Amino acid sequence: MAARDVAGSFQEEVTCPVCLEYFTELVSIECGHSFCRACISQCWGESEPNFSCPQCRATTRQRNLRPNRQLGNLVELLKGLRVPAGLEPEGQRVCERHQEALKLFCQEDQSPICVICRESQAHRTHTVVPVEEAAQEYREQLLSHLQRLREQREELVGLKSAWAEESERLQRQTAVERQLVTWECQRLRRFLAERERLLLARLGELAREIGQREEENATRLGEEISQLSALITELEGTCQQPALELLQGVRSSVSRAEKATSPRPAPKCPELEQRIRDFAGEPRLQEAVTGFLESLAAERGLGRARGFAGN
Repeated sequence: MAARDVAGSFQEEVTCPVCLEYFTELVSIECGHSFCRACISQCWGESEPNFSCPQCRATTRQRNLRPNRQLGNLVELLKGLRVPAGLEPEGQRVCERHQEALKLFCQEDQSPICVICRESQAHRTHTVVPVEEAAQEYREQLLSHLQRLREQREELVGLKSAWAEESERLQRQTAVERQLVTWECQRLRRFLAERERLLLARLGELAREIGQREEENATRLGEEISQLSALITELEGTCQQPALELLQGVRSSVSRAEKATSPRPAPKCPELEQRIRDFAGEPRLQEAVTGFLESLAAERGLGRARGFAGN
C-alpha cells in the first residue's frame, strides 16, 4: 500500500503531457518541460523554423533535446514500485480503485478507465474506446489544429514583415516630401526677399524724387515770398511818406507792384502721382510670383521623381 501511495504522488511528474503515458526516452527542452523523445519530435515535425513547447508555448529557434536523467530515474523508480504488485504492465498506468491497467477511455467523462470500471454503473451507458484509439484520434485533431495555427502564425509573420517594408517605404517618401517642402520654402523666401528689395528700391527712388521736388519748390517759393515781403515793406513805407516825397518815386513802386505775380494754385505733380498709381496697379509682382511657382512646381516634380526613384 505504501508503494502504491508513493507511485500515485509522482504520477503527474512521470507522465508525458502529450501521450499521457510514462515517459519513454525522457528529454527536456529549453523551457524546462519534459516529454517523450518520440512525442516532442512528432509535435515539432521536421521543417519548422521555430519550435514551441506544447505545454507552455515558449518558442526556441534550436531543436535542443537534453536527456533528463534525474527525472528518468524517478520514472524507473515508480515503475519498479508498480511491478511487484503484478497489476501494472510496463509503461502503463493503473486504475487507483481496481488496480487494473487503464486501457479504455470514457468519451463522456473524458478520462481513462479500466475494464472493471467499464462494467460499473457509472460508465455502463457511456461511449468507451481503447485508450490508444482515443489518443490517436485526439492526437490527429491536435496535429490538425497545430498545422492550421502554424499556417496562421506564418501568415501573421508575413503580414508583419510586409507592413514593416511598407512603413519603411512610406517613411522614405515622407522624408522626400519634407526635404522638398524645406527647399521650396527656402527658395520662395529668397525670391520674395529679392523682389521686396527691388520694389522697395524703386519706391525709395520715387520717394527721393518727391523729396527733391519738394525741396526745389520750397526754395523757389521761399525766394518769391522774400521778394514779396520786401516789396510789401517798401510800399508800406512809401504810403507813409508825405505827398511830395510819395509822388517822387510812386510810378516805380506801382510798376513793381503791378508786375508781382499772383499766388499760384496748390502745387501738383501729376506725373509723380501717375507713376505711383502705375506702380500700385502693375501686375509684375503677381506675374513674377506665378512664374516662379510654375518653375518651382516643375523642379519639385523632378525632385520628387528622383527621390521616389531612390526608394
